[in-house]
Amino acid sequence: MHRTLLRALGALLLVGAVATALLYRDRLDLAALEAWVSGAGAAAPLIFIGLYALATVLFLPGAVLTLAGGALFGPLWGTFYNLIGATLGAGLAFLIARHLAGDWVQARAKGLSARLIQGVEAEGWRFVAFTRLVPLFPFNLLNYALGLTRIRLLPYLLATLVFMLPGALAYTYLGFVGREAMAGSEGLIRNGLIALALLAAVAFLPRLIARLRQRQAVADRPRASHRGSV
Repeated sequence: MHRTLLRALGALLLVGAVATALLYRDRLDLAALEAWVSGAGAAAPLIFIGLYALATVLFLPGAVLTLAGGALFGPLWGTFYNLIGATLGAGLAFLIARHLAGDWVQARAKGLSARLIQGVEAEGWRFVAFTRLVPLFPFNLLNYALGLTRIRLLPYLLATLVFMLPGALAYTYLGFVGREAMAGSEGLIRNGLIALALLAAVAFLPRLIARLRQRQAVADRPRASHRGSV
């Protein structure tokens, strides 16, 4: 009873925090945020990573922070800090969902919902990798949804970190190009072309992944039919 009460209280606090963040998200001043982080000196990366993780848990738009990371830290370190912040936030959301409602969902999942959960769990890290490369579902919501399955934490975190890299690099570079444009940099055209190439590659990834999965499915069919005939 005591544990159930704590879970209910935690869920209420989370819902309240998310609702408050969404209600006031239009008041988020990106320029002021960048100025505050850049003025933090050596602690700026840690502050930025913490803000990114918190934003992920509270359903705030990560794309805005990813662009800010590129503008603040450049394409290389910006990508690194963005990935760490996003992965940390994804892990926190995953653990919150698992400890607040994971057992409850597993115990009550029936029919189609149970089959969906079982299918996700059977894929494991491969499912996480696919959803990170091909963002069919909202990133923040998916973090919580995956926490309701029995996918293990470490493979989840590693797949998130590795397979978010293409998108993180593209949008971080775009943020870097935006800063260069405002500064009137001489290499603006070159950097802009690189950013466009990265965005095009990320946009092409879903089609490439779909083709690879189709080929894998076709390759697996003869094996399955062979086992059935033996």
